[in-house]
Amino acid sequence: MSSASDVVSADACAVRVVDAEKVAVVSAALPPAETVAGLAQVFGLLADPGRLRVITALLEGGEMCVCDIAAACGHSESAVSHALRLLRASRVVRVRRAGRMAYYRLDDSHVRMLLDLALAHVGHGEESA
Repeated sequence: MSSASDVVSADACAVRVVDAEKVAVVSAALPPAETVAGLAQVFGLLADPGRLRVITALLEGGEMCVCDIAAACGHSESAVSHALRLLRASRVVRVRRAGRMAYYRLDDSHVRMLLDLALAHVGHGEESA
């Protein structure tokens, strides 16, 4: 009979041997801490279902005003405005003003590609389930 200390977790190494060469190559390729922090901030923004609905509405609708985004998402205009402020601060969306109207769109093609890939990934997981 084995003791608890003899059992190895599925996500742990059974034998601890560090490949120093591989670790050096990977460590050199890792992005700087500031870049990782920025990436974590963007993914944190994307982790909120309300903000994700706003972003997805912009992915599908292109440029939209706050009232149209709110109507499409089923959120209040106040909630959408708050979400858009946060998203704009992290360069996920941009705004164009026309008189008293503000029109929002995804900031650039990188945001669009990120969302398209994430949606494809989630959809792929649902198909194989």
